[in-house]
Amino acid sequence: MPSRYPGAMTQDWEPVVIHKSKPKAQERDPKAVNQALRTGAPVQTLKKAEAGSNKKAAPVVNARKLDEAAEPAALDRVSTEVKQAIQKARLGKKMSQADLAKQINERPQVVQEYENGKAVPTQAVLAKMEKVLGVKLRGKIGK
Repeated sequence: MPSRYPGAMTQDWEPVVIHKSKPKAQERDPKAVNQALRTGAPVQTLKKAEAGSNKKAAPVVNARKLDEAAEPAALDRVSTEVKQAIQKARLGKKMSQADLAKQINERPQVVQEYENGKAVPTQAVLAKMEKVLGVKLRGKIGK
């Protein structure tokens, strides 16, 4: 059978060592610097900006005022009429919160938040609850 590689192939097992050259600014000898300081000769020192400090940039003084002006202070939560309607309809159909959550494809925690009045109502979730429970809920938001 003929060989794949024509001619004799040899491997080079000699190690190759690559050295990086040191940066010019780092080549100062500490002994020479100390000697220059003792004799009073001028020594150039550079302080890096913000070196050694763990400080963050100070925020703008009026940043909180801007945030408060741009965003509403509190979001509307589920009203008492809506949460009572959900509870009555769910109990009327003899369903648990977990059963209702399965039927509307949401987590049980979502149903619990709606019934406790802690959730921010969304039209999609309320529409799913209306279909499953057979009760009108969306006309009662925020009233």
